[in-house]
Amino acid sequence: MDTQLIFSIIILITSVIIHEVSHGYVANMLGDPTARLAGRLTLNPASHLDPVGSFLVPLVSFLTGGFIIGWAKPVPYNPYNLSNQRWGTALVASAGAISNLFIAVVFGLLLRFSGILGITSDAFFTLAPLIVLINIMLAVFNLIPIPPLDGSKVLFSILPYKFREVQTFLERYWMLLIFFLIFFFWRLVLPLVYLVYQLIVGA
Repeated sequence: MDTQLIFSIIILITSVIIHEVSHGYVANMLGDPTARLAGRLTLNPASHLDPVGSFLVPLVSFLTGGFIIGWAKPVPYNPYNLSNQRWGTALVASAGAISNLFIAVVFGLLLRFSGILGITSDAFFTLAPLIVLINIMLAVFNLIPIPPLDGSKVLFSILPYKFREVQTFLERYWMLLIFFLIFFFWRLVLPLVYLVYQLIVGA
């Protein structure tokens, strides 16, 4: 198996676990202990990995499209337990993408200022670009407002009631939209991913 693919899957698994744990931590901070009581506020991969989303989809996306995407088992939470009923769901939903962007920014800045920081490790210069790129991709992918992606929960939280038919449409046809997104829309999304990468890394 290609070395880059192996490293990419390892980085993806780690990143999606952090993504899901971030959802749980924010929910717990806002008064919902569901994820904590379920033992999901842990970085232990055994608690989060999904055979399809964590292994099969990344492999297929890499071999067919040249990019890597995937997911872990969603961390459970009860929106009715949240102390902030107006914005709580949006905050919990956006926490995963924010954690991925944070990882991307940290490693991107380390790459950008590696000369000043005296970083010379070949391993770092091999892995860091993958870490930045994969985490940007996860953030962008999850913020797309199609169920069950996090972006849909953010959209539904801020959507005025008079536009609820939009939510009904998206919830009815989400599977078709997801397939369309994976196989066609990535041609439009990937340039955005690379643009954000260049802005962070400066290359």
